[in-house]
Amino acid sequence: MKKAEATRLSMLKMAFELIYVKGYRTTSIDDIIATTHVTKGAFYYHFKNKDEMGIAIISELLKPTLVESFIQPLQQEGNPLDAIYELINDLLMNNEFLKVEYGCPASNLTQEMGSWNIDFNNALTELTQQWTHAMTASIEKGKETGFVRQDVNAKQVTMFIMSGYWGIRNFGKLENSKEAYLPFLNELKNYLDTLRVS
Repeated sequence: MKKAEATRLSMLKMAFELIYVKGYRTTSIDDIIATTHVTKGAFYYHFKNKDEMGIAIISELLKPTLVESFIQPLQQEGNPLDAIYELINDLLMNNEFLKVEYGCPASNLTQEMGSWNIDFNNALTELTQQWTHAMTASIEKGKETGFVRQDVNAKQVTMFIMSGYWGIRNFGKLENSKEAYLPFLNELKNYLDTLRVS
């Protein structure tokens, strides 16, 4: 990796950490410059403005994390209902990238930026659709392989689970405790059991 590319990636990572903690709209370019220890000229060499940097964070940091942590576990062989539960449990209880006190970074950005910035909306929609498609495909495959009931609507199940995941992240953020996740995980397990072939 060339020095300029390494500098840019380092800036993105440090800026993401700052935005994850403070929020996007309350983080200024001066905050980012102070945190990343670059000059204003260096910032504007890599990014036209803060929004361009924000889109780069989604595309270059959050997307690879999504694929590795949210999508690949759903593409393993075996019972997709077990895979979904293990995935959500791991994201909530074990994932070191996602902090209970700050919630889900994609959800945070959606709430802050999605309704009034079309570029953010498009990037975040693409991110969400990747996870939606992966989970839906996993459930459909489970119907084909005899793990999931034939009458199950895979898209509806996916939307229900994803909505619950984003929602419980907010409860965790409010309580600043993973204990908030436990009732959701218990009920998620009960729900997934109702989708199994008996």
